[in-house]
Amino acid sequence: MEMFKRRKRAVCLALCLSLIAVLPGCGQKTGPDPKHPVTLEVWHNFGGQMQATMDGLVDTFNLTVGKEKGIVLNVTSVSGSAALQEKLTMIANGDPGAPEMPDLTTCYPATAVLLQEKDLLAPLDEQFTQEELSLYLPRFLEEGRLSDGKLYVFPFAKSTEVLFVNQTLFDRFASETGVTMNSLSTFEGIAKAALRYYEWTDAQTPDLPNDGKDFYTADSAFNLAQVGMRQMGGSLLKNESLDLSSPEFQRIWDAICEPAVKGGYALYDGYSSDLSKTGEIVCSTGSTAGILFYGTEITYPDNTTERVEYSVLPFPVFQGGQKIAIQRGSGIVAAKTTPEKERAAAIFLKWFTAPEQNMKFIASTGYLPVTNEAFENSMEQEIADNENIQKLFRTAVEVHAAYDFYIPPVFDGFNSLSSSYGKDLLTCLQRAREQYLALLETESPEDAYSRVSREALEAFRQQP
Repeated sequence: MEMFKRRKRAVCLALCLSLIAVLPGCGQKTGPDPKHPVTLEVWHNFGGQMQATMDGLVDTFNLTVGKEKGIVLNVTSVSGSAALQEKLTMIANGDPGAPEMPDLTTCYPATAVLLQEKDLLAPLDEQFTQEELSLYLPRFLEEGRLSDGKLYVFPFAKSTEVLFVNQTLFDRFASETGVTMNSLSTFEGIAKAALRYYEWTDAQTPDLPNDGKDFYTADSAFNLAQVGMRQMGGSLLKNESLDLSSPEFQRIWDAICEPAVKGGYALYDGYSSDLSKTGEIVCSTGSTAGILFYGTEITYPDNTTERVEYSVLPFPVFQGGQKIAIQRGSGIVAAKTTPEKERAAAIFLKWFTAPEQNMKFIASTGYLPVTNEAFENSMEQEIADNENIQKLFRTAVEVHAAYDFYIPPVFDGFNSLSSSYGKDLLTCLQRAREQYLALLETESPEDAYSRVSREALEAFRQQP
């Protein structure tokens, strides 16, 4: 009898061990198996150098970590960010002809919200330990957390806005006027420098009145306003609508309107780098990713050329405000599929965002890394070959140490609100500039500006 009981216990133990061997999730996360590799379909919107760099990193992963762990990445480049977001929106809406959801894809938070609402995304928190998440910049992770507080959009490369300065043109201006680089640290200082630059260039052709040159422009007037409001402790938005009645916004208006109306700011519907390439402006605020459009030579409208040097400075601050800059850039989302694929996606994300790989990706792009180690150690190595990107990296280290990042909100209509703000502001300021020049024939500059600035602000506030 006792022998029978021992034999029965042995059989039960063997059955339990065999079940443990075949059932998934018993004490460990289900993951890929080198004997049975999983294939992940990956979408991204990179082109040119960024695509070549991304493809090279994917090949490296497939031949090393992927081969070891049983993961194969199959990459598709979708031409342009807008086209990619359109495909993902079709998937979220279940549109006829929509493609299959990829296992991994670059994605902006606004689009990720649509996918997450349809339960198409896998939350990534459970794939990372708290210690692993602590390696990343908290604000970069925060942007990827959606309404339920879970992390869906994982950071891999971010950007912010900085001040690009044509140092050659600025030094020429500074040597004759005494304006210093310190003036470019605040928006009020830039406004004063712009007015002085217009006067200085206008005086060089005394027989041609009011032909001074522009000094500055912003790639995004909306970003300038929303970040400026945060720097001063306010908000540009109230209940998902513009709030243009606050004292803080009046300061933003004053810093923009006067130099725009009097000729110091370029009123241009396009990227500031276009004007910089032809020497039509001295400085501008724009995305760090725009650094690739700044070279070492400018071509003036008369087709003469000049070699120039650029400086890259942190995003300016309104006087007395906090050091805050905008956080920009997409992330990567993982589809809600199988435990094996979701685990494999996390393995790739950890590898791709580790400093060694992350720095290879951003070294020639102007994007910023996403871990503290990369900012504090790898950035100092200045591994980029491009001199302007090296300058950008040094500034990025300074911003990382001294600035906080502002994350724009995500809600329906935000993109259209941003677009209409920029278009309406440009229209109002262009009209004010024309009226100002006409009034100079009969009124003093002070009286002419006082009148058109009031009318322009009122017209801008009344825009739908």
